[in-house]
Formats: sequence, structure tokens, C-alpha cells
Amino acid sequence: MIKAVFWDFGGVITSSPFDSFNTFEESQNLPKDIIRTINSTNPDNNAWAKLERSEIDQEEFDSLFEFESQEFGFSIRGKEVLTLLKGQIRPEMVKALRKIKNKLVQGCLTNNIQSNDNQEIQKENTSISRAHQEVMGLFDFVFESSKENVRKPDPRFYKLACDRGKVKPSEVIFLDDLGINLKPARVLGMQTIKVVKADLALRELQNLIDFPIL
Repeated sequence: MIKAVFWDFGGVITSSPFDSFNTFEESQNLPKDIIRTINSTNPDNNAWAKLERSEIDQEEFDSLFEFESQEFGFSIRGKEVLTLLKGQIRPEMVKALRKIKNKLVQGCLTNNIQSNDNQEIQKENTSISRAHQEVMGLFDFVFESSKENVRKPDPRFYKLACDRGKVKPSEVIFLDDLGINLKPARVLGMQTIKVVKADLALRELQNLIDFPIL
């Protein structure tokens, strides 16, 4: 019996930052997907992972990401990458959130970045804005890597999120745009949906719940 829907934020509720990465790469004459390649190299302990677990701040990330990019023969400042994270809210996803609210537990499971007080806060693939805050209010809880010091795809992340939502993994549907984040959730017993296009993902979700969301 499904009792909860857990949502990733960037690339699910908002459009994917990967498009912004590619636009930046093209403008800087960089190879396509070089930023994703850097981020997926040593993914548990690279600059990106450390920032999302709040083990380093944005200043340290700036220089560490540049160092990692230099190992690929380029020089990309971390702060330049952070400016690319803001995504556009997908209204069809917000409509589904509103229809599910108060019927099932809704959690936002996000790998995000917490700044120091004197730095701009960068959320996972978002910026803090009134519209984003209104969307966040539709969730029963928000589970953030930067506050929990654990990030997807670590299985502990999902187990702790289930504890927070007071549900079992087998009672959860989880939507994410990255297969690497879906795999451990599926192993734990969650039903998973990979979000490539919002409309297709919502159709899959509709097939798993017994009230209309479309």
C-alpha cells in the first residue's frame, strides 16, 4: 500500500541544470558534458560530494572544483558552476503536488548546498525565491543532504528519510532524474520513477496511485 511520494527537486520539480551546464560549456568552448564528467568522477569524495555534505564551504569548493577540472585539462571555477544551478519550476509537477497533498505523505529528498551566513545559499538546482518557497510548503518534510551530512545515493539517506516520514520503503514512490539515485531506493523496496519528461513521469505516477492527479 502506497503511503508516500518522495520527490527529488532539481531536475524533477524544476527543469534540469544539465541544460545550463551544456549552454555554459558551449559558450566557453568546453567539451559537452565535461562538468557532469567531473562531478561523476570520484563521486563520493569529490568537491561536489563534499559541498553537498557541508564538509567544505563554497569558497573551498570554488578552488577544489577548479583543481579537479584541471586534471581534465581545463580550468573551471566552482563558483561559475554554482551560478548554473537555478532551474525553472515545472507547473505540471506543482499541480500534482497540490493534488497529492493531504492524501499521501510528501517528502522532498534533495542533495543541496548550504552556504555560510555571509554567502548566497544555493539549493540543489534552485535558488531561494518566493515561488520556490511556496512549492516547498507543499511537502510534509524536506530532507536535505547539507543538514543531514549524508547524500544520495548513500542508502542511509533513504532510510533516514523514511524514518522522517514515518513510512517503510515499500510504502514509498520515489521520483528522481538520475538513475544512480534511484537504484539504492529500488533495492530498499521503493517503487521508482526516472524523470526525463514531466508528463511521462506523471503518467507513471498516476498508474501507481488510486486517485487522479492529471
